[in-house]
Amino acid sequence: MSSEPRTEANKSTALPIYTAKDYTTDQDVRWCPGCGDYAVLSAVRKALPGIARKKEDFVFVSGIGCAARFPYYMETYGMHSIHGRGLAIATGVKCANPDLEVCMVSGDGDLLSIGGNHTIHTMRRNVDITILLLNNKIYGLTKGQYSPTSETGKVSPTSPVGSIDYPVNPIALAVAADCTFIARSIDVDMKGMDAIIKRGIAHRGTSFVEVYQDCNIFNHKAWFYASQKDTMHESTIKVEHGQPLIFGNDHDKGIRFNNGRPEVVTIGKNGIFEADLIVHDETDRFLAHMYSQMRYPDFPEPMGILYADPSRPTYNELLIGQVEDAQKKAGQLDLQALITGNESWEVK
Repeated sequence: MSSEPRTEANKSTALPIYTAKDYTTDQDVRWCPGCGDYAVLSAVRKALPGIARKKEDFVFVSGIGCAARFPYYMETYGMHSIHGRGLAIATGVKCANPDLEVCMVSGDGDLLSIGGNHTIHTMRRNVDITILLLNNKIYGLTKGQYSPTSETGKVSPTSPVGSIDYPVNPIALAVAADCTFIARSIDVDMKGMDAIIKRGIAHRGTSFVEVYQDCNIFNHKAWFYASQKDTMHESTIKVEHGQPLIFGNDHDKGIRFNNGRPEVVTIGKNGIFEADLIVHDETDRFLAHMYSQMRYPDFPEPMGILYADPSRPTYNELLIGQVEDAQKKAGQLDLQALITGNESWEVK
């Protein structure tokens, strides 16, 4: 496995020049008209040509659900796996061929319900794959049942008088599982998704990207406050490394610490200036946890790269190192001796 960083300097001179069309298959895209999945698919297709890899280096894996059709629509290698086990497949692919760029795309039901355990342990292990969670807060493929991210009180075919569950917080889960790259975007922000996808794939380790995605048939307007031009600047905040936390339609609001807790303030009032605001540091896990707890309407919801730590070894690097070390210690082995072992006997 190559240990060189993925930079322009080591890009192959023979690398073809790709466009989004080169990553488009001949398959008809069969999502409901207006589904947010279209925007995510378009963003991924546009992002990949900007990554210095050949098409055959990419593998897209999915589980079950509407988003699970993703591999059919990407002109790369791919696998439509089984419900909740996509990350097990993706981990196997990456371990078998660590030079591949493996991306897992699925919904909140597949990744956080039946596949929740795999999601936690993939992040904990720091497997070098990219996870795109398309979160529409509903089970869309099975016609609108409430999902792990549905709000308490959600009325659905499986909760006719309202769900009594507390919803899963995907970002908080990623922080708790020690994920080394955590980001969030929304389906209407193509530019933001493009930048996050490129950084996520380039990151060595598990990249977890939550995308607020609209299911316009079974849960329309779940993210309405965060997607409309007249409200999105008040309800969300774009975080950028080294920049103060500023938001608002007039760019006049910010977030500062008050006795160790974040609070929303107005810049220029009550003696508050830009220098008083929190500055985003994508390497600070404390800030990542804080971002996971910021919810509208009390706070704007953070968008962008919330946390990134490229320093931790990946699961794949540790696995290969362990195998190579064992081979060196064992030396040249005889197959029959391995089969026979130290505790075998001959029966006569």
